[in-house]
Amino acid sequence: MSVGDLHESTLLLAGARALSRAARVRIELRSTRLQRAAWRPSAFSVLVLVFALLVSSPVAAEYGDVVINNHSDLAGMRPVVFPHWFHRIRFRCKVCHADLGFQFKAGGNDITMLKIIDGEYCGACHDGQIAWPVENCDLCHSAKPNTPTQVHESTLQKLVAPAKKPSVAPAKSKGK
Repeated sequence: MSVGDLHESTLLLAGARALSRAARVRIELRSTRLQRAAWRPSAFSVLVLVFALLVSSPVAAEYGDVVINNHSDLAGMRPVVFPHWFHRIRFRCKVCHADLGFQFKAGGNDITMLKIIDGEYCGACHDGQIAWPVENCDLCHSAKPNTPTQVHESTLQKLVAPAKKPSVAPAKSKGK
Protein backbone atom coordinates (compact mmCIF):
# COMPACT_ATOMS: atom_id res chain seq x y z
CA MET A 1 0.00 0.00 0.00
CA SER A 2 1.47 3.34 -1.00
CA VAL A 3 1.41 6.59 0.94
CA GLY A 4 -1.09 7.99 -1.57
CA ASP A 5 -3.46 5.04 -1.02
CA LEU A 6 -3.16 5.45 2.75
CA HIS A 7 -3.92 9.17 2.49
CA GLU A 8 -6.92 8.47 0.23
CA SER A 9 -8.36 5.86 2.63
CA THR A 10 -7.90 8.28 5.55
CA LEU A 11 -9.82 10.95 3.64
CA LEU A 12 -12.60 8.47 2.81
CA LEU A 13 -12.85 7.40 6.45
CA ALA A 14 -12.95 11.02 7.63
CA GLY A 15 -15.60 11.78 5.01
CA ALA A 16 -17.70 8.83 6.15
CA ARG A 17 -17.47 10.00 9.78
CA ALA A 18 -18.47 13.53 8.79
CA LEU A 19 -21.36 12.18 6.75
CA SER A 20 -22.56 9.97 9.56
CA ARG A 21 -22.26 12.87 12.02
CA ALA A 22 -24.29 15.12 9.68
CA ALA A 23 -26.84 12.34 9.23
CA ARG A 24 -27.08 11.91 13.00
CA VAL A 25 -27.66 15.65 13.43
CA ARG A 26 -30.41 15.61 10.79
CA ILE A 27 -32.09 12.64 12.49
CA GLU A 28 -31.88 14.34 15.90
CA LEU A 29 -33.32 17.58 14.48
CA ARG A 30 -36.15 15.69 12.82
CA SER A 31 -36.84 13.79 16.05
CA THR A 32 -36.82 17.03 18.07
CA ARG A 33 -39.26 18.68 15.64
CA LEU A 34 -41.60 15.70 15.93
CA GLN A 35 -41.41 15.80 19.72
CA ARG A 36 -42.13 19.54 19.74
CA ALA A 37 -45.07 19.08 17.39
CA ALA A 38 -46.46 16.30 19.59
CA TRP A 39 -46.03 18.44 22.70
CA ARG A 40 -48.01 21.42 21.41
CA PRO A 41 -51.21 21.74 23.42
CA SER A 42 -54.45 21.50 21.54
CA ALA A 43 -57.09 24.20 21.83
CA PHE A 44 -59.26 21.74 23.77
CA SER A 45 -56.58 21.03 26.37
CA VAL A 46 -56.00 24.77 26.84
CA LEU A 47 -59.74 25.29 27.39
CA VAL A 48 -59.87 22.43 29.91
CA LEU A 49 -56.93 23.91 31.80
CA VAL A 50 -58.47 27.40 31.88
CA PHE A 51 -61.80 25.97 33.06
CA ALA A 52 -60.10 23.96 35.81
CA LEU A 53 -58.27 27.04 37.05
CA LEU A 54 -61.42 29.17 37.07
CA VAL A 55 -63.64 26.59 38.76
CA SER A 56 -61.10 25.19 41.21
CA SER A 57 -61.96 25.40 44.88
CA PRO A 58 -59.84 27.15 47.49
CA VAL A 59 -56.97 25.25 49.06
CA ALA A 60 -58.12 22.67 51.55
CA ALA A 61 -56.41 19.99 53.57
CA GLU A 62 -56.07 16.63 51.88
CA TYR A 63 -55.61 13.14 53.31
CA GLY A 64 -52.48 12.97 55.46
CA ASP A 65 -52.02 16.73 55.80
CA VAL A 66 -51.54 18.05 59.31
CA VAL A 67 -53.73 20.97 60.30
CA ILE A 68 -52.07 23.03 63.02
CA ASN A 69 -54.28 25.43 64.95
CA ASN A 70 -52.55 25.90 68.29
CA HIS A 71 -52.34 29.69 68.01
CA SER A 72 -53.79 30.65 64.60
CA ASP A 73 -57.43 31.30 65.51
CA LEU A 74 -56.39 33.34 68.55
CA ALA A 75 -54.09 35.44 66.33
CA GLY A 76 -56.83 36.05 63.76
CA MET A 77 -55.12 33.86 61.14
CA ARG A 78 -56.33 30.78 59.33
CA PRO A 79 -54.91 27.50 60.67
CA VAL A 80 -51.81 26.08 59.00
CA VAL A 81 -52.05 23.18 56.56
CA PHE A 82 -48.78 21.25 56.66
CA PRO A 83 -48.53 19.00 53.57
CA HIS A 84 -46.86 16.06 55.30
CA TRP A 85 -46.56 13.78 52.25
CA PHE A 86 -45.10 16.56 50.09
CA HIS A 87 -42.30 16.93 52.64
CA ARG A 88 -42.03 13.17 53.26
CA ILE A 89 -41.36 12.49 49.58
CA ARG A 90 -38.38 14.84 49.69
CA PHE A 91 -36.95 14.17 53.16
CA ARG A 92 -36.53 11.25 55.54
CA CYS A 93 -38.52 11.34 58.80
CA LYS A 94 -35.30 12.03 60.71
CA VAL A 95 -34.84 15.46 59.12
CA CYS A 96 -37.93 16.97 60.72
CA HIS A 97 -38.65 14.68 63.67
CA ALA A 98 -35.09 14.28 64.98
CA ASP A 99 -33.01 17.11 63.56
CA LEU A 100 -35.67 19.86 63.80
CA GLY A 101 -37.49 18.54 66.88
CA PHE A 102 -41.03 18.01 65.57
CA GLN A 103 -42.95 15.58 67.77
CA PHE A 104 -44.82 12.65 66.22
CA LYS A 105 -48.17 14.17 67.21
CA ALA A 106 -50.27 16.81 65.48
CA GLY A 107 -50.06 19.93 67.64
CA GLY A 108 -47.37 18.38 69.84
CA ASN A 109 -45.04 21.36 69.43
CA ASP A 110 -45.56 24.93 70.55
CA ILE A 111 -44.83 26.44 67.12
CA THR A 112 -45.11 30.22 66.90
CA MET A 113 -44.24 32.64 64.13
CA LEU A 114 -41.51 34.12 66.32
CA LYS A 115 -39.82 30.70 66.57
CA ILE A 116 -40.19 30.16 62.82
CA ILE A 117 -38.67 33.57 62.05
CA ASP A 118 -35.81 32.70 64.42
CA GLY A 119 -35.10 29.61 62.29
CA GLU A 120 -36.76 26.97 64.45
CA TYR A 121 -39.19 24.33 63.17
CA CYS A 122 -40.46 25.36 59.69
CA GLY A 123 -38.07 28.32 59.68
CA ALA A 124 -35.08 26.00 59.33
CA CYS A 125 -35.99 25.58 55.64
CA HIS A 126 -38.54 28.33 54.97
CA ASP A 127 -35.93 31.07 54.96
CA GLY A 128 -36.26 32.31 51.38
CA GLN A 129 -33.24 30.30 50.23
CA ILE A 130 -34.19 26.64 50.68
CA ALA A 131 -37.95 27.19 50.51
CA TRP A 132 -40.25 30.20 50.25
CA PRO A 133 -39.95 32.79 53.03
CA VAL A 134 -42.46 33.20 55.83
CA GLU A 135 -43.72 36.50 54.41
CA ASN A 136 -46.10 34.53 52.14
CA CYS A 137 -48.60 33.87 54.93
CA ASP A 138 -51.40 32.40 52.80
CA LEU A 139 -49.19 29.59 51.52
CA CYS A 140 -49.25 27.95 54.96
CA HIS A 141 -52.21 29.60 56.70
CA SER A 142 -54.76 28.15 54.29
CA ALA A 143 -57.13 25.94 56.30
CA LYS A 144 -60.71 26.83 56.96
CA PRO A 145 -61.05 28.97 60.10
CA ASN A 146 -61.74 27.04 63.31
CA THR A 147 -60.40 23.75 61.89
CA PRO A 148 -58.99 21.87 64.88
CA THR A 149 -55.41 20.65 65.09
CA GLN A 150 -55.45 17.18 63.53
CA VAL A 151 -54.09 14.84 60.91
CA HIS A 152 -56.67 15.47 58.21
CA GLU A 153 -58.80 12.43 57.30
CA SER A 154 -56.70 10.13 59.47
CA THR A 155 -57.86 6.58 60.07
CA LEU A 156 -57.65 7.23 63.79
CA GLN A 157 -60.37 9.89 63.53
CA LYS A 158 -62.66 7.36 61.87
CA LEU A 159 -61.98 4.58 64.39
CA VAL A 160 -62.22 6.56 67.62
CA ALA A 161 -65.69 7.70 68.52
CA PRO A 162 -65.94 11.19 70.00
CA ALA A 163 -66.29 11.27 73.76
CA LYS A 164 -69.92 11.33 74.78
CA LYS A 165 -71.08 13.96 77.19
CA PRO A 166 -72.67 12.44 80.26
CA SER A 167 -76.39 12.68 79.92
CA VAL A 168 -78.17 14.35 82.75
CA ALA A 169 -81.40 12.68 83.78
CA PRO A 170 -84.33 15.07 83.99
CA ALA A 171 -85.04 16.18 87.53
CA LYS A 172 -88.00 14.39 89.05
CA SER A 173 -90.77 16.62 90.16
CA LYS A 174 -91.60 16.32 93.82
CA GLY A 175 -94.95 14.73 94.45
CA LYS A 176 -97.78 16.69 96.00
